[in-house]
Amino acid sequence: MGKKHVIQQSQEELIKETDKMEKDAKKEPKVKETIQKISEAKIYISSTYNNTIVTLADMTGKVLAWKSAGSVGFKGTKKGTAFAASKVGEAISNISIKFGLEKIHVFVKGIGPGRDSAVRSLMTHGLNIVAIKDVTPIPHNGCRQKKIRRV
Repeated sequence: MGKKHVIQQSQEELIKETDKMEKDAKKEPKVKETIQKISEAKIYISSTYNNTIVTLADMTGKVLAWKSAGSVGFKGTKKGTAFAASKVGEAISNISIKFGLEKIHVFVKGIGPGRDSAVRSLMTHGLNIVAIKDVTPIPHNGCRQKKIRRV
């Protein structure tokens, strides 16, 4: 097999990478002009161990915008962090402010580390959250579970 070499990034490369991610996060979101003004909307937060996806929909369920940790600028294992989820929440809150939303209903799904930080970032950016509901699917002894992984 041979020896394995571990490549470590230098301080300059780390600074360049963080600058690139911050620049991608600060991009202005493109919002289509809507005919009617939307006052209420739903935000769905799907948080897994690998990624956080936030979807903005109107009250009928029509998707207006969505963002994920990958689309904000994170790659690999960094997509599953709470910091990435807060940046995704920040991007969605900017979009919802452009739509002129007044009330928001939040639906959280999944068990990833980005659950709470995405909701907190929505609150800190001035959105009026009416309700927060957990819609994580829980089986009531339905299908047989997968075999437990042994390492």
